[in-house]
Amino acid sequence: MRISKSCGVKVGITIGDPSGIGPYITTKALAELRDLADFTIIGDAYVLGFPCGGALRNLKRYGVRIVDLDNVKHRGFRFGKISAEYGRASIEYLDTALSLVKDGLIDCLVTCPISKESISKAGFHFSGHTEYLSLRAHAKDTVMMLLNKDLKVSLVTRHIPLAEVPLKLNKAIVSETILLTFRALKEMFSLGKPKVAVCGLNPHASDRGVVGGEEERIIKPALRTLRKKGICADGPFSADVAIAKTNQGQYDAVIAMYHDQALIPLKLSGDYSGVNITLGLPFVRTSPLHGTAFDIAGTNRANPASLKEAIKLAVKCTLNLKRG
Repeated sequence: MRISKSCGVKVGITIGDPSGIGPYITTKALAELRDLADFTIIGDAYVLGFPCGGALRNLKRYGVRIVDLDNVKHRGFRFGKISAEYGRASIEYLDTALSLVKDGLIDCLVTCPISKESISKAGFHFSGHTEYLSLRAHAKDTVMMLLNKDLKVSLVTRHIPLAEVPLKLNKAIVSETILLTFRALKEMFSLGKPKVAVCGLNPHASDRGVVGGEEERIIKPALRTLRKKGICADGPFSADVAIAKTNQGQYDAVIAMYHDQALIPLKLSGDYSGVNITLGLPFVRTSPLHGTAFDIAGTNRANPASLKEAIKLAVKCTLNLKRG
């Protein structure tokens, strides 16, 4: 599908932690995608132009708008630094972007990586973008879907210790994850009759209760109820089987019970094409599938490929929602 600025989609991009790779990959990605839609960057102009403002001036020349919060001290600024100042700045970019969404000035949001350590130092105790945006947008239920060119995977639990995963699982959270995924596949991805493969929690999906009991007590009852509502959700499968079947085209998405069950196959099968999309918000929000990369921030070596995919997906999903 060819998309141009005439499509009318207004995309907001937050630069994430100003000390990370977000500012660099934003300017690099938009140098290639500036004609895709109408873009607004929310960040700090000094950081975006540091140490050379040529790329930023070119973007402005091509109509990219910059919302400059000017919230990073110029004196002593450096990349690759964990700092309460930079954590606070990254939250302020998000708050501004949410105001722009509310006022209809942007349709969708693409977020560059934030540092959990830096935002914690600034007094914001959230495990990531998804949790913060869910709270600020008053979203009752949200789901993190991670995808690349080969796979779409939704997570039942997100950034919690592995030991807590069995304690968090219940029929309601499994059902809600599947329902939001099913709805997104239809509305955001325009799939007529979505099919999802559901992972078990335990090895071999517990072998009928021999290796753990969550499949028999929680996952299977949730699937039986959903099937009565016309939702095609099969399983629980062992994770390797669910992912293999989906990769072969038998299913449209995988439902993973915990973080690494999803991330390992995604990173192995297509790291640079990976995107994170939040389901359940009142607008489309995507992000690249990587972190702040403090170790290479400021070196101009970061790869903008994942951010480019996140931008393209945000535009595509927003168009699909507008078309109904």
